[in-house]
Amino acid sequence: MQVNAIQTHEGAPARVGAAAPPGAAASAFDGYQIIRRNGAVVVFEPGKISVALMKAFLAVHGTQGAASASVRETVELLTASVVRALLRSRPGGGTFHIEDVQDSVELGLMRGGHHEVARAYVLYRERRAQERARQAAAAAPRAPELHVSDGGVRRPLDLDALRALVESACAGLASIGSAALSAEPILAETRRNLYDGVPLDEVFKAAILAARTLIEREPDYSYATARLLLHTIAAEVLGEAVDLPTLASRYAGNFPDFIRQGVAGELLDERLLQFDLARLGAALKPERDLQFDYLGLQTLYDRYFLHLNKRRIELPQAFFMRVAMGLALNEIDREARAIEFYELLSSFDFMSSTPTLFNSGTRRPQLSSCYLTTVPDELEGIYESIKENALLSKHAGGLGNDWTRVRALGSHIKGTNGESQGVVPFLKVANDTAVAVN
Repeated sequence: MQVNAIQTHEGAPARVGAAAPPGAAASAFDGYQIIRRNGAVVVFEPGKISVALMKAFLAVHGTQGAASASVRETVELLTASVVRALLRSRPGGGTFHIEDVQDSVELGLMRGGHHEVARAYVLYRERRAQERARQAAAAAPRAPELHVSDGGVRRPLDLDALRALVESACAGLASIGSAALSAEPILAETRRNLYDGVPLDEVFKAAILAARTLIEREPDYSYATARLLLHTIAAEVLGEAVDLPTLASRYAGNFPDFIRQGVAGELLDERLLQFDLARLGAALKPERDLQFDYLGLQTLYDRYFLHLNKRRIELPQAFFMRVAMGLALNEIDREARAIEFYELLSSFDFMSSTPTLFNSGTRRPQLSSCYLTTVPDELEGIYESIKENALLSKHAGGLGNDWTRVRALGSHIKGTNGESQGVVPFLKVANDTAVAVN
């Protein structure tokens, strides 16, 4: 007997096929339809809800449950309850998505106290979802092969290498709920933004941008994005793309080359060559690169790392060691003190101010953060102060000006017998100077 639920005039559910007149079931559900997963629209058949519920009970109680009057009665009542809830949500008729119907079945089982059956039903839905996903993947047409331009050479995009890079960036990170951070959203978004013939460096940038869009959803994607950016920085500094384990092994050997390159390019103090560069290179801790989140590493790349002809020449840990060397220049045991400074900086236990990070170890070792100036009440003095601001700002000095001595708007000017325009016009000039020399 097929069990369907309809509403009586009094609002109580009745069973179609028992006391309902012929055709009552069909007329009761006129105007209600189901949207299947493939988009097809079919008529609403509550009997299928009853069948699904019976299968769930059989999965828990065994085939003997089908002969149990109590099980059949429970299935009938649950079917009526689910149908009543669905119809109540759309009293004037309408369509239900198949997933909405199945959600209502789960809710009905839980509210009815049938927790084991609800669990079996949930697991069944999950298995079916996985089967459909596998079938869709098998039936999906293969994506056209993409090619990249690498140093002017056109070659197929190595998707396996791209996957390995993204998975290594996500390794050891957890999403909300302690699940491992998935590389799939990054890979999917990256592939979506690629085109045939894309330059190889644009592939890596696309991966960074794809990961960055996920940070709001899962905060740990910030660390994954930083690791992808680190891969790009390493390729720029070393002249070739390397994975993170290879980068770690290259740090010690690259550090002396970086110092010599910086001195030759007239960026670094020649006295840095007097350090035991091999000892300092061996003291670097590449694993601390993984402590960076995206914003921190991107800020260092944009503003702090030394560059020659717009190409960065220092890696993150080399950057911290270069700053430490500049701070230890006048120490007796320079190497030991430099390593101590490096340990503090690279572990983020202490961080120097911006001028120190900019200039330590360079040919312009200006390490102070702030300079205070009292502006005099005379034209020559005002513009001399603005000139000093420009020279200080040139090497990353913070500025503070005391303008209280400058006369107010409307004050008498004896030399010209005129009136002062006040301090505001001079403040605009000082502000524009700070913007121009930044």
